[in-house]
Amino acid sequence: MTDAAVVLLASRNPKKLAEMQRILAPRVPGVRVLGLDDVPAFDEPVEDQPTFAGNALLKAHAALAATGLPALADDSGLCVDALNGMPGVLSARWSGLPRDDARNNALLLDQLADVPDERRSAHFACALALCTSAGAEHVVHGRMDGRILREQRGRGGFGYDVLFCADGYDVTTAELDADEKDRISHRGKALREVAPLVAAVLTAG
Repeated sequence: MTDAAVVLLASRNPKKLAEMQRILAPRVPGVRVLGLDDVPAFDEPVEDQPTFAGNALLKAHAALAATGLPALADDSGLCVDALNGMPGVLSARWSGLPRDDARNNALLLDQLADVPDERRSAHFACALALCTSAGAEHVVHGRMDGRILREQRGRGGFGYDVLFCADGYDVTTAELDADEKDRISHRGKALREVAPLVAAVLTAG
């Protein structure tokens, strides 16, 4: 593997890019994870699929078609049992557009205000798609179970991390250090599963 090995993540979220680089680097030596701001602009698809996997594939195919680079795309979100699995695929835009983490978290707290602690179970889900110019298409999944707290805690992570406490922990995922979060997170699990596939693509030929 050389430092010319490049994979494109179809995202502009710098925290997601850093997270993926951090997890892939030890498993795919020399890999560079580029984001959408690192490549020429192209028309990005509307995330209108009803599943995480459908949206991930939509984004990965579009990124591959526009750049020719092996493309990774994830779609992930928070699924709250008391809300029948919502916000789910709507997690990032739960409170409307433009997307805003603070507004999303405030809305979630309001929706769960009368829900007792024992019914505040939830999980983060991630579908991660890898598409290549050779026609390969892979989708892997990750999940992290936990519960929604009644107040925001922590400054790390992003999205709903400030409200989510993983099973077996008494701190939010926003209070975990990066290595520990990577170890237990839905995205970390999916990335560890896809890493050998990325390595195979980047070393082929």
